[in-house]
Amino acid sequence: MAGNILESITEQYHSLTRSGRKLADYIFNHTSDTQYLSISALAENSGVSEATITRFCRGLGLSGYNDFKLALAKSDRVTDLGEPSDSPQTITSEDSMNSIFHKLHASNIASLNETLELLDEKAVIQAVNILARSKRVYCFGHGGSMVMAMEAWARFSTASSRFIHISDSHMQVMAVALATPEDAILFFSYSGSTRDMEDVMNIAKERGVPVILITHFPRSSAAGFADVVLLCGYNESPLQSGSIAAKVGQMFLIDCLYYGFCKKNPEFSSSAKARTAGAVAKKLL
Repeated sequence: MAGNILESITEQYHSLTRSGRKLADYIFNHTSDTQYLSISALAENSGVSEATITRFCRGLGLSGYNDFKLALAKSDRVTDLGEPSDSPQTITSEDSMNSIFHKLHASNIASLNETLELLDEKAVIQAVNILARSKRVYCFGHGGSMVMAMEAWARFSTASSRFIHISDSHMQVMAVALATPEDAILFFSYSGSTRDMEDVMNIAKERGVPVILITHFPRSSAAGFADVVLLCGYNESPLQSGSIAAKVGQMFLIDCLYYGFCKKNPEFSSSAKARTAGAVAKKLL
């Protein structure tokens, strides 16, 4: 692969299949947008199959679609701090600290606003009902999304002991293999497309375990397994992996689910929160 992925595509353009050229044309015309798309969204927007996209990426000497998105992000306009420069909130080394404060604030507010706009009340109610009736709720995620799963577990643990967090991917699949339809999984995956996620989801489907997915991509592979999909806002470039703004939208969704859960049984939740707060208070100086 050449240093610039767009140059590599240009060099191979005339040797591509008809569908490959159709995909290449879309990428040339929507370079900045493509790096933010899931493979399912790109397939739909460009009018080719996901298999065509996978073959296209491998033909460029890449391991897969995520590798392609990263290469595409690097080929586009990038700041001296290694981030995409197509946003007014992009930070450069020339920014003053005060400017950085305001840009980060704007990014976080944008994430909250986009997540609120994407909120589906019926889907949230459905998710709350699943959480409320489940004996155990496994809070799962991988990489940066694992941190969000921990946040959910910590938040819900103030009101109920049924929430469980497991970080190791091997232990996750073991737990799901013993789970039942009376349990549930609260899964965090911004991309909705990771191998470890598919391992968990496949077993959950076999076991009939309900899955609530928090993701940015409604047509991701994970969404196809989920019983309920809740969407978080903010377009995160491959060069911004782990951004706080993307997490802010997910934390907002956690709180929406938390208060919906507590609302189902206010007396029990109030009593539980008082007891857990009292227990923690003894740890403080």
